[in-house]
Amino acid sequence: MTIFDVLTLIGGLCLFLFGMNVMGDGLERRAGNSLKSLLGKLTNSKIKGFLTGLGVTAVIQSSSATTVMVVGFANSKIITLRQAIGVIMGANIGTTVTAWILSLGGISEDNLFMKLLKPTSFTPILALIGTAFLMFSKSGKKKDTGTILLGFATLMFGMDTMAGAVAGLADIPAFRELFLMFKNPILGVLVGAILTGIIQSSSASVGILQALSSTGAVSYGAAIPIIMGQNIGTCVTALLSSLGTNKVAKRAAVVHLSFNVIGTVVWLSIFSAVSAIFKPAILDASASYLGIAVAHSAFNILCTALLMPLSFLLERIAYLIVPEGKDTDKKVELDDRLLVTPAIALQQSGQVAVRMANEAVEGFRLSLDAVTAGSDERAEEIRRLESDTDHYEDVLGTYLTKISQSQITEDDSSEVSRLLKAIGDFERISDHSVNLLESAEELKEKRIEFSGEARRELRVISDALSEILTITLRAFSENDPEAAADVEPLEQVIDGLRSSLRDNHIARLKRGECTVEAGFIWADLLTNLERASDHCSNIAVAVIDACRHDMNAHESLRKIKTDENPSFIEKYRQYSEKYALTR
Repeated sequence: MTIFDVLTLIGGLCLFLFGMNVMGDGLERRAGNSLKSLLGKLTNSKIKGFLTGLGVTAVIQSSSATTVMVVGFANSKIITLRQAIGVIMGANIGTTVTAWILSLGGISEDNLFMKLLKPTSFTPILALIGTAFLMFSKSGKKKDTGTILLGFATLMFGMDTMAGAVAGLADIPAFRELFLMFKNPILGVLVGAILTGIIQSSSASVGILQALSSTGAVSYGAAIPIIMGQNIGTCVTALLSSLGTNKVAKRAAVVHLSFNVIGTVVWLSIFSAVSAIFKPAILDASASYLGIAVAHSAFNILCTALLMPLSFLLERIAYLIVPEGKDTDKKVELDDRLLVTPAIALQQSGQVAVRMANEAVEGFRLSLDAVTAGSDERAEEIRRLESDTDHYEDVLGTYLTKISQSQITEDDSSEVSRLLKAIGDFERISDHSVNLLESAEELKEKRIEFSGEARRELRVISDALSEILTITLRAFSENDPEAAADVEPLEQVIDGLRSSLRDNHIARLKRGECTVEAGFIWADLLTNLERASDHCSNIAVAVIDACRHDMNAHESLRKIKTDENPSFIEKYRQYSEKYALTR
């Protein structure tokens, strides 16, 4: 083997790892909605959790990514430790899909049909199609498909390049002796664990082992312990990811490690006993691409069959290693670990945004009650809700920006825009709730009372604000464009109410029925109420725009309010009658 073979091997390895990464990213984006659906099926059922882990890992081709997601879910309190155990078990089997795909590279070329099945025969076509999709298609989904095809072609080309580069090793006695050493099970496990820990991908390390098997120097007796060690090495990613997380997340990482270590110890002991007593001839036979894929799947299936009934034991081990006690970790609503799967990170962002919206609306309603009842008893709670809303906006704004910097689908991009626009408006609604509270406090402190007519008018516009907040919250929480379309006609009615209430105040001032000092507070109240309704309108338009994949708010408003829109006209009439000042 010359220096040029070594350089070719390095180049092939780089292409292999790069192709695997690109293909995984493309699969993840292409299956974004499917991942959300799979996540929604997580329950306390071990079987459903297992199937979820298997399905997600089979899609994104990485058990490391799945376990990092599990740690992130646990840290964000999306799932419990018991749910995490089933997902981790499923991920270990799901990751074996990659080895089966790579085993296509070992197909013999004895006849034309078999040649056509060999990846080197069809990957150039896939690469051509993928390039065409990427260069000429405007559809995000087609571009993702192109990325998957190009990633797969690059991966298989890198695999073939590695196999060609190591072919010369078959004639080197030292290389054969090296793999004879790996027949020592403990040494084989250590090598597999270290290699996988370095590249942090069991799928990639299995692929490298398959490429080396093309030399004929890798026997099953050496390959099987290495495969066992690879399962332990892949735990490094989850363990690193658990640093700085809460106790549940740390326990999830410990479960992943315990599962693979216990499985390896048990089955390695049985393997060593069988090897020593029966000395099966197959252990001395040269491993093939397909044989390694079978061994990889068989080991993971056996580990799951052994430990699934004993999942309570894994849970106890996790609690022993990470005991109960005061959890000083900061509350984390959104975990950066979820960013490895932007679709899931975005789903969690939406859930946090809904919590923010509920708190903003709750605070505003409490402020409305404070103004109309002339009481400031809930002042502390209103200010706490406003502070929480500010925090949510900071956290969500930063997190959504990170998501937008990832390669995401057109649908997800629209969702990011919807959330970014909405959280700003909900934060401003919360600010207006504090402004209303301050007006209520000023009225109480200065012993100012509005006239009976003014109080009645204030109740009418407050009721209108309460309804527009209810509709807006429903439209945003359920991403419902039909509910969102009902916001604008009510907002127009509130604008009219504000003008009428301002004019009525001036008339009372002229008649001497209202003081100038009360008039200043009245004006502040109307301003805050009207601006809150404007923010409701902005949120509704963001919902409608996101559904249309058109973020032109001015154009959306023009279409909603056009004279040719009978729905708007009818709704405006209904709200005008409902909130008329003279009834």
